[in-house]
Formats: sequence, structure tokens, C-alpha cells
Amino acid sequence: MAENTDIDESLYSRQLYVLGHEAMLRMKKTNVLISGMRGLGVEIAKNVILAGVNQVTIQDEGLAGWADLSSQFYLEQGDVGQNRAECSLNKLSELNNYVTVSSHTGPLTQDLLAQNQVVVLTNSSLEEQLRIGSFCHSNGIKFIVADTKGLCGQLFCDFGEQFEVIDTNGELPVSAMILHISQGNPGIVTCMDEHNHRFQDGDLVTFSEVCGMTELNGCEPMQVKMLGPYTFSICDTSGFSSYERGGVVTEVKKSKTVTFKPLKEALVHPDIVQSDYGKCERHRTLHIAFQALHQLLKETGHLPTPRAQAGAELLLAIAKELNKDSHPDTHVERLDESIVCKLALTAGGDLSPVNAFIGGLAAQEVMKACTGKFSPLVQWLYFDALECLPEEDEEQLLTEDTCAPRHCRYDGQIAVFGTAFQEKLAKQKYLLVGAGAIGCELLKNFALIGLASGEGGHITVTDMDSIERSNLNRQFLFRPQDIGLNG
Repeated sequence: MAENTDIDESLYSRQLYVLGHEAMLRMKKTNVLISGMRGLGVEIAKNVILAGVNQVTIQDEGLAGWADLSSQFYLEQGDVGQNRAECSLNKLSELNNYVTVSSHTGPLTQDLLAQNQVVVLTNSSLEEQLRIGSFCHSNGIKFIVADTKGLCGQLFCDFGEQFEVIDTNGELPVSAMILHISQGNPGIVTCMDEHNHRFQDGDLVTFSEVCGMTELNGCEPMQVKMLGPYTFSICDTSGFSSYERGGVVTEVKKSKTVTFKPLKEALVHPDIVQSDYGKCERHRTLHIAFQALHQLLKETGHLPTPRAQAGAELLLAIAKELNKDSHPDTHVERLDESIVCKLALTAGGDLSPVNAFIGGLAAQEVMKACTGKFSPLVQWLYFDALECLPEEDEEQLLTEDTCAPRHCRYDGQIAVFGTAFQEKLAKQKYLLVGAGAIGCELLKNFALIGLASGEGGHITVTDMDSIERSNLNRQFLFRPQDIGLNG
């Protein structure tokens, strides 16, 4: 294990442009626990390890099954029946020599939780989420829940009651050239009229290179009040020297404190970030439907059978009951019954692209929790790609039989789209231009969904660039021995 004190700029160069040294150093001191090593959990673990935290513990008590192979890219057929965390450990450890990766196959105890600054749950019951969420909130541990069911996903963040965001947007401080500053109370600053000054009410600024009114140079940060696109007011300048010429006004970035509700409270009083303004009510329905799915799983011991109408009717009945008894902040006036049923019909599926999307978002929230850089998710996000399902007049082609498991590595996808779709994917011919960070992610997803995996199928990859050390921070398919080779 390499010494974890300094930042390897040749490895993290691209990431340093975005985060900066201070944020990277904070991240390198953070321990992260990720529970659940199915497709979603391994996606988050991969991203967090590449980002360069101090330590990642992967936890899972479960054994690998055929359905896991649909999206868990570090499991092979020979791993079926073995512990998912242990099977994933070696390959995750190879991703970054600066990160200590360990596995835990026992339950989530308080002693284990307390060793980490960030805890992520990906495959837990609602009861476990509430128990661990309460412990984390009370002990200052950042807490994230990520979940995917078929074509739907859910993300929740609780970073405590007083989480300080050091930099809300990561952008460079706003600055403007000065045309004139009046003597008065307040003083009026006029900027050059080539561009809007972009300051807002309440922003803090400081001054430099001002000739004449030199009292402003290097002053303590002062608030501005916007007067127009090129003017704003500052403090009392009536006692200052007369302005002569020049000067630059620069924003002083200020931190922001964000208050998070614990999971138990956030379930009842949800703040849902709108990821798609055309689906606002749909995502409020999903907030109820995911809770109903937890209750169904508790009552029956399993998710609804893919395409089984009885399972859809049961989930809808539970969702209606939960909605009827819900708090006004949670209650949905018109519960979207078709969305609840579609969730039930596809919840048994496990799709690599959906896990990649939610896993990428969850890993970003881990980085925000570690660094205080960028505004965090407050607090719920729901995603669905249900429009990927066949049109209603074609949907009868998907039945319990066509979506039943075949004991193959594509079972998680067959559960959603059926066998005919899988067979069609296997015959495709694709050209991928570029094997960079996005190209590697696409290749991973292509392999997991079985694209071009059958007779007549073919994928051609072209890339003229050679692999550099900085690529290892973003492209998980490359290793140090690949540096200098063609991607």
C-alpha cells in the first residue's frame, strides 16, 4: 500500500482541476462504508475508489446469484453461491493503490459504522435504513441510501443538521473591471460595460489595483447590493479618497450551512429534487411506491414476480393504503396507478445502465460529503426510465414466461425486457469511437447487457490516443502496466 499523505498530481490531475488541493486532502482522510455489493453497490465502490478516498469497506452478507451477473461487473459464473463482497474485493483493490479496500461479511454493527465518515446503503430493508440512518444522524456520520428496482431508482442524503458547504458551485470567483466609484453613503461602483458584472445581492467582494480610493484595496470582504447590470452599492465611501482610475472587484466565496432531516422525518416530510420537471407528480408517486415495495418485500419475502399481475395488484393496494394514511406533505392527490404497477412488473430486474446512472450520482454525493465542495442533494431524488418499455399495444409480448429467469447472466435484464429483446441485442453490430472515460463505461455496459454477444454480433472500438497515467483516475479498465499503450 502506497503512502497516503501527498497528492499524486500525475494521477489526479484532471480531478484536481475540479476539486482543488484542499478538497482532495479532505477526501484522502475519509473512510467510506458501502453496504451491498450487487450491481449498484459495486458501481458506487468503483467510482469512490477511483476518486481517492482514504479507505473503502465493502459489506455484504449475501451470496452471488445468477441475476447479479446482469450488472455486477466483478462477478463471474464461478462466483455464484459465494459471498459478493469477498468475490469483489481483489478487483476493486486493483483500481487505486492509494485506497485501502477491505471486505466485511457480517452484519452492520455500530462499531463498524463508527469507523467511517460516510455510510452508503444499497441493498437494505427500510427498517435497516431507518436504524442505521438514525445512528449516523446522531453521530455525525454522513448517510446515503441508493436503490434501483428495474427501470426506477432512488437516492437519499442526510449529511447532518449543520453541514458546511465550503464552495456551492465550484466556479471561479466572479470579477469585474471598475469604471468608477462614487464618494457617498453608500458608494456606487460602476463596472465596465463590456459584460454584466454577475454579482448578486448579498455577495461578498474585495478590491484591488484601485487608484485614488486606495482605502478599498485589500479591504475586508464587504456586501454588495445590486443596482443594475453594471452597477452595485457598497459601504460608506464618503470619507475615502477620490477615485481616479482602474481597479478590479472580486467575489469572495462564502460557505453555506445546510440542514438535513433524518430519514424517519424525511420520509414523512420529503424534499424531492426534480430531476425531470415533466415527471414531478410521478416522482411523488414513486416516493410512496418504494415504501410500498419495502412493505411487500417484508410481508412476502420476495419482490413481485416479473410481469405477474397479482404482484402488481398487491403493490398497488399497499401503495393506496400508505397514501391514504400519509401526512399531507407526503400525500399524493392522484396516485399514478400505472407507474406503481409498472414498478411492480419490473422491480425484479437489475439493469446495468440504471445502476451506472444512480451509482454515479451516489458517488458524487459521497465526494460532496467528504469535501464540502458543491451543493449536496437535499434530500430525495427519484429517477425512472419507464418510457423504455414497449408501447401498450406491444406490451402483451412481455409475459411471466418471456421474462422468467433462464439461469444465465442476463436474467436481470430479461426480467424487464424479455428473451426476444435479449436475442435481438446479441445480434447487433456497433462501432464505438473513443475508449476514454465515457468509452470505458459504455464498453462495460455493452458487455453487461449482452450487446453483440451472439452469433453475427460485433463491436469495433477505435481510439488513436495512448493511455496516460491520469487516465487511471477515470478509466477503470486500465492499469499502470497499460500506460503508453493505445487505448
